[in-house]
Amino acid sequence: MATLTAPCPHGASDEQLLACFAAGNRQALDELFRRYRQPAYRVAYRLLGHEADALDAVQEGFMKALTHLHSFQGRSSFKTWLLRVVSNAALDLGRQRGRRDTVRLDAPHNRDLTDSRLLTADETGRRLERDELRHQLHKALDCLSEVQRQTFVLFADGELSYREIAEAMHTSIGTVMSRLFYARRKLRNYLNERGPL
Repeated sequence: MATLTAPCPHGASDEQLLACFAAGNRQALDELFRRYRQPAYRVAYRLLGHEADALDAVQEGFMKALTHLHSFQGRSSFKTWLLRVVSNAALDLGRQRGRRDTVRLDAPHNRDLTDSRLLTADETGRRLERDELRHQLHKALDCLSEVQRQTFVLFADGELSYREIAEAMHTSIGTVMSRLFYARRKLRNYLNERGPL
């Protein structure tokens, strides 16, 4: 029985961690989720535009991944599979709750603006500009179809390759390239219409 809980090698690959988990090492799964929680959050946040919803989607996606780990067959990387599960959870949650306006004065990343005594005028101005840019980017993403938005976010925030996105979305690389081309064009047109920030 001692071999069932033997630690995974330091710097283990995803495949090695999955094998360790299958052999009874629960910490291997913790390491996999620790490894990919940041890209998962970036994908969920970009799709939903709201911190609390993104955290809920990541939690829901990780729970779905855990309960359906047996369905992961290794045809794609674990990261690709996990980000697809998380992005689908985010899209489902977005449909249930409706996409929220992303920049509000009470949003966590804006809370420190309320005490401007701690910031110089220049720092406050830069933060407001970043918040406005973030707001415009989320509004621009709303002009994309759901499938274009998911493709773009998996590429830009999930940092998946064309091949990985194709595997995650069960489509061809050509379709991924086409979706990204039209998504970028729509985003560029949307942002150009609004002029400089």
